[in-house]
Amino acid sequence: MKVLIIDDDADIRYVAAMSLRAGGTIDVVEASGGLDGVRKAREEQPDVILLDMMMPRMDGSQTIAALRMQRETATTPVIFLTAKTIGAEIQRMKDLGAAGVLIKPFDPRTLANEVLALVP
Repeated sequence: MKVLIIDDDADIRYVAAMSLRAGGTIDVVEASGGLDGVRKAREEQPDVILLDMMMPRMDGSQTIAALRMQRETATTPVIFLTAKTIGAEIQRMKDLGAAGVLIKPFDPRTLANEVLALVP
Protein backbone atom coordinates (compact mmCIF):
# COMPACT_ATOMS: atom_id res chain seq x y z
CA MET A 1 0.00 0.00 0.00
CA LYS A 2 1.18 3.52 -0.81
CA VAL A 3 0.15 6.46 1.39
CA LEU A 4 0.62 10.12 0.51
CA ILE A 5 0.87 12.45 3.51
CA ILE A 6 -0.02 16.07 2.72
CA ASP A 7 0.80 18.33 5.69
CA ASP A 8 2.61 21.65 5.99
CA ASP A 9 4.17 20.60 9.32
CA ALA A 10 7.43 18.71 8.71
CA ASP A 11 7.34 17.17 12.21
CA ILE A 12 3.86 15.73 11.64
CA ARG A 13 4.94 14.32 8.28
CA TYR A 14 8.04 12.77 9.86
CA VAL A 15 6.17 11.09 12.73
CA ALA A 16 3.34 9.89 10.48
CA ALA A 17 5.77 8.53 7.88
CA MET A 18 7.84 6.69 10.50
CA SER A 19 4.68 5.27 12.06
CA LEU A 20 3.32 4.03 8.74
CA ARG A 21 6.64 2.57 7.56
CA ALA A 22 7.26 0.70 10.84
CA GLY A 23 5.34 -2.40 9.78
CA GLY A 24 7.24 -2.69 6.52
CA THR A 25 4.16 -2.98 4.30
CA ILE A 26 3.33 0.68 3.68
CA ASP A 27 5.25 2.94 1.30
CA VAL A 28 5.04 6.64 2.11
CA VAL A 29 5.26 9.73 -0.08
CA GLU A 30 5.24 13.19 1.48
CA ALA A 31 4.04 16.59 0.31
CA SER A 32 4.47 19.90 2.15
CA GLY A 33 1.22 21.52 1.02
CA GLY A 34 -1.87 21.30 -1.12
CA LEU A 35 -0.37 22.22 -4.49
CA ASP A 36 2.58 19.87 -4.00
CA GLY A 37 0.19 17.19 -2.77
CA VAL A 38 -2.11 17.40 -5.78
CA ARG A 39 0.89 17.08 -8.10
CA LYS A 40 2.42 14.17 -6.18
CA ALA A 41 -0.93 12.40 -5.97
CA ARG A 42 -1.24 12.56 -9.76
CA GLU A 43 2.34 11.33 -10.25
CA GLU A 44 2.53 8.71 -7.48
CA GLN A 45 -1.04 7.32 -7.60
CA PRO A 46 -1.25 6.52 -3.86
CA ASP A 47 -3.78 4.07 -2.46
CA VAL A 48 -4.80 6.55 0.24
CA ILE A 49 -4.07 10.19 1.11
CA LEU A 50 -3.66 11.58 4.63
CA LEU A 51 -4.58 15.26 4.34
CA ASP A 52 -4.12 18.08 6.84
CA MET A 53 -7.13 20.37 7.02
CA MET A 54 -5.42 23.59 8.09
CA MET A 55 -2.63 24.59 5.70
CA PRO A 56 -1.60 27.95 4.25
CA ARG A 57 -2.33 28.86 0.63
CA MET A 58 -4.41 25.75 -0.13
CA ASP A 59 -6.28 24.21 2.79
CA GLY A 60 -7.64 20.69 3.05
CA SER A 61 -11.04 21.47 1.57
CA GLN A 62 -9.45 23.13 -1.46
CA THR A 63 -6.98 20.27 -1.81
CA ILE A 64 -9.60 17.52 -1.74
CA ALA A 65 -11.63 19.46 -4.33
CA ALA A 66 -8.57 19.63 -6.61
CA LEU A 67 -7.87 15.92 -6.07
CA ARG A 68 -11.44 15.05 -7.06
CA MET A 69 -11.08 17.03 -10.30
CA GLN A 70 -8.10 14.93 -11.48
CA ARG A 71 -8.93 11.69 -13.24
CA GLU A 72 -6.00 9.96 -11.51
CA THR A 73 -7.18 10.83 -7.98
CA ALA A 74 -10.94 11.29 -8.35
CA THR A 75 -11.69 8.20 -6.26
CA THR A 76 -8.57 7.91 -4.10
CA PRO A 77 -9.62 7.63 -0.44
CA VAL A 78 -8.73 10.72 1.61
CA ILE A 79 -8.40 10.69 5.38
CA PHE A 80 -8.24 14.08 7.05
CA LEU A 81 -5.69 14.67 9.81
CA THR A 82 -6.92 17.54 11.94
CA ALA A 83 -6.79 19.19 15.33
CA LYS A 84 -10.42 20.24 14.90
CA THR A 85 -12.49 18.05 17.18
CA ILE A 86 -15.88 19.77 17.04
CA GLY A 87 -18.54 17.40 15.71
CA ALA A 88 -19.76 19.86 13.08
CA GLU A 89 -16.23 20.25 11.69
CA ILE A 90 -15.72 16.49 11.53
CA GLN A 91 -19.06 16.10 9.75
CA ARG A 92 -18.06 18.84 7.26
CA MET A 93 -14.88 16.91 6.42
CA LYS A 94 -16.92 13.76 5.83
CA ASP A 95 -19.32 15.77 3.69
CA LEU A 96 -16.32 16.83 1.57
CA GLY A 97 -15.86 13.16 0.74
CA ALA A 98 -13.37 12.00 3.34
CA ALA A 99 -13.11 8.27 4.01
CA GLY A 100 -12.43 9.21 7.62
CA VAL A 101 -11.05 11.76 10.04
CA LEU A 102 -8.13 11.21 12.41
CA ILE A 103 -7.50 13.67 15.22
CA LYS A 104 -4.11 15.25 15.90
CA PRO A 105 -2.17 14.49 17.88
CA PHE A 106 -2.50 10.92 16.68
CA ASP A 107 -0.98 7.90 18.39
CA PRO A 108 2.05 6.82 16.32
CA ARG A 109 1.67 3.25 17.61
CA THR A 110 -1.83 2.87 16.14
CA LEU A 111 -1.78 5.16 13.09
CA ALA A 112 -1.15 2.41 10.51
CA ASN A 113 -3.97 0.27 11.89
CA GLU A 114 -6.33 3.26 11.97
CA VAL A 115 -5.56 4.06 8.34
CA LEU A 116 -5.99 0.43 7.28
CA ALA A 117 -9.32 0.25 9.14
CA LEU A 118 -10.67 3.26 7.22
CA VAL A 119 -9.67 2.07 3.76
CA PRO A 120 -11.24 -1.06 2.24
